[in-house]
Amino acid sequence: MDKDKYRDFDKRIGCLQFCFLAFIALFLVYLFLLQVFDIRHYKERAKTQRASKIFVLRGEILDRNGFKLAVDETSFDLYAHPKYYDYTPEILAEKLLPYLDTDKKKLVDTLSRDESVILVKKGITRKTADAIRGLKLREISLEVKNKRAYPQGSLASHVLGYYNSDADVAAGIEYIAKDKLEYIDKSITYEKTPNGDLIYNLSTNPEDVSAPIKGKTLTLTIDSAVQHICEKYLYKSMQKTHAIRGAVIVMEPNSGEILALAAYPYYDPNNYSKYSLLEMKNWALTDVYPPGSTFKIITVASAFINGKINKYSKILDTGKIKIGWWEIQNYDYVPGKAPGLIDLVYLFQHSSNVASVKVAQKMDDQEFYDTLEMFNFGQKTGVDLPAESAGILPKPKNWDVATHGSMGYGYGTSVTAIQMAAAVSAIANGGEWVTPHIIKYSKKEAEEKIIRRRIMTPEMSKDLTDILVESIDRSKSIAKMRDFRLAAKTGTSRRPKDNGVGYTNKMYTSMVGYLPASDPKILIYVVIDSAKGDVWGSTVAAPIFKDISSELVKIMNLSPDRRVPLNIN
Repeated sequence: MDKDKYRDFDKRIGCLQFCFLAFIALFLVYLFLLQVFDIRHYKERAKTQRASKIFVLRGEILDRNGFKLAVDETSFDLYAHPKYYDYTPEILAEKLLPYLDTDKKKLVDTLSRDESVILVKKGITRKTADAIRGLKLREISLEVKNKRAYPQGSLASHVLGYYNSDADVAAGIEYIAKDKLEYIDKSITYEKTPNGDLIYNLSTNPEDVSAPIKGKTLTLTIDSAVQHICEKYLYKSMQKTHAIRGAVIVMEPNSGEILALAAYPYYDPNNYSKYSLLEMKNWALTDVYPPGSTFKIITVASAFINGKINKYSKILDTGKIKIGWWEIQNYDYVPGKAPGLIDLVYLFQHSSNVASVKVAQKMDDQEFYDTLEMFNFGQKTGVDLPAESAGILPKPKNWDVATHGSMGYGYGTSVTAIQMAAAVSAIANGGEWVTPHIIKYSKKEAEEKIIRRRIMTPEMSKDLTDILVESIDRSKSIAKMRDFRLAAKTGTSRRPKDNGVGYTNKMYTSMVGYLPASDPKILIYVVIDSAKGDVWGSTVAAPIFKDISSELVKIMNLSPDRRVPLNIN
């Protein structure tokens, strides 16, 4: 029995030894095949491990005339590696000190930190980086970085936004156009040694690796000169009236191109971290407010579109009127001295609330609502900037007689500045609503991105324009112009409380207009929030409008459209 057991044990050991030897033989064959027949595959894997993406700079942002608004500046971050120190921190500091704007003690303390990699200095220029490389210090390394810079400081800051390459966060156009600004036609890689040196081979293109690759250049519709003028006069008004904030939009009515978008308070995108989110918010797109009397243009246009009135219509203005539970009166109401039967020129000239209510009442709820929707109220305009609000336009099923009536003179709905600018542009250009935009698109891109929607006939548009021009000419408006026909309207509305219930004693003041009225080239919209003093659209917004329009007709070389200059004394 014992011999049989030993014999079985020997067999098992023999089988195990055989299997082990067979495994070794197969493993050797596998290694041989890999090293001899599949060597190319592993070479490629080794290349991949050594490969790095080429450093890519963001494309530049230019205004419509090629003026640089945003560029990438190459800088370097300086690092120290203590495990490679050939010198003490004190000696190393002495060598680096001539190239770094810092205190020696502070530099020694930094180099003495107990860290595997020490960040010594950020944002070093290329010239300084080259000088430090010349020291040939193996314990020092330099990492190339791209820093976004805005050469014009705060100019158009709410349009441009900002970009932080370290955190990859952005705002404004920098955010919206990220894909285009970082787009390159080909993916360029190269191989590096563990020490960071470039490995050249036959496939390496010296042109690709000798200089950083840039993304696509982006051209905006913004005109820097127009933007500067808007910002200058807006700031001047803010200082004079002590308003909380203000905005100015200048558009080309026919194309929908935005020539300027100024939103106060301004900020410097080069140092955006020093500003609050409130200061950096582009409130001309994000915040809503009751438009006030500028909306009377839209009310009258809506009645034109629905065939309820025409340029010859007369309205009975009783000075005050009660709709539902709400009594409405004109700002200049005097008991016993109602204007009586008035025309549309008088309505705009005297900004009649009663007449505007009666014009609105000529349309039923659904008709008025549908027309306001055609003007794009209650929905985003689609402007190519982030965080746009849709505004507030209640559904007609929620209207009562007071809502319907108050809608006629600029309450009951809440709008954004960009909505108002785009809506009035549709009247200025002959009756076509056009998507407002800030990026200069090619013809093909424009066909895809820009919506054009006819909402009224050219004849209606001309009639309303002529009425607006005559109302300004008849008035004492500071904004009227000697050589140009101006179609415009001011507005004043009470500021709603933050909780949305009721109103404060503060005011929104505004003015919107376009010129030359015979062939409009520019539309200007001004809105000011919570000015102090004599607060009306005619006293706060109109002077800004006047200053801006007077400058723009000169720098844009606009041709006067009055045959006989207007006496504005």
